[in-house]
Amino acid sequence: MILKAAVTSASIALTALAGSASAEDPDLTAKSVVLVHGAFADGSAWSGVVPFLEQAGLDVISVQNPLDSLAGDVAFTNRAIARAQGPVVLVGHSWGGQVITEAGLNDKVHALVYVAAYAPNAGQSLGEAAELDTFPAPGIAALQQDDAGYFFLPDDAMASLFAHDVPKADADIMAATQGLLNSEALGQPVSHAAWEHKPSFYVIAGEDYMTPTALQRQFAKKIGATAREVDASHAVAVSQPKFVADMIIEAAK
Repeated sequence: MILKAAVTSASIALTALAGSASAEDPDLTAKSVVLVHGAFADGSAWSGVVPFLEQAGLDVISVQNPLDSLAGDVAFTNRAIARAQGPVVLVGHSWGGQVITEAGLNDKVHALVYVAAYAPNAGQSLGEAAELDTFPAPGIAALQQDDAGYFFLPDDAMASLFAHDVPKADADIMAATQGLLNSEALGQPVSHAAWEHKPSFYVIAGEDYMTPTALQRQFAKKIGATAREVDASHAVAVSQPKFVADMIIEAAK
């Protein structure tokens, strides 16, 4: 009976694996996805997106950026790309767009996906790319600094300006676990723009108070991206994970 049960369990497991394999998309060109979070977040911001990508047959790595400097975050991202099976789709949210613009020239990178993200020109810092005089951002105005010069979002601003379409309990967790961004990083320019050389895609968050929607539309047009827009806050990967995953899967084909 024990042997029979074991055989039955093995059959069930193999059937489950077969079902999982049948969900994989045969049109995928990329093998892996590297996800780069932005400021005031961490790698768990992609937790709703990851299952959709894995179900499609993609291996996924979510980078944990220290947010101390552009060079440091690029180094962490390049380490993840080195671990990943190529070709790789490189995805950045918000500040993560600055990072993938620099790291995206890596030979293993197949395509770039900007998610409510900054897409600077070569030689441009985030502070310059933000164009705050033209595109004022209530969420940026709400930032506070600690004694070491790191920016953070107060709890109420996280709930009302960063993640206003996310349940309050989840927004509270996001506020408690947020990564603080070194203010010096805002003035550190990218040395080149990978979007000039790689196919680019853009998820536009239609109700964004951190990276204004109008600025995102401008970025998407500038880089010649395949763009999709959805009614969502800056936390679009949290509130609309399937929409974001679908764009990444499109980039992987």
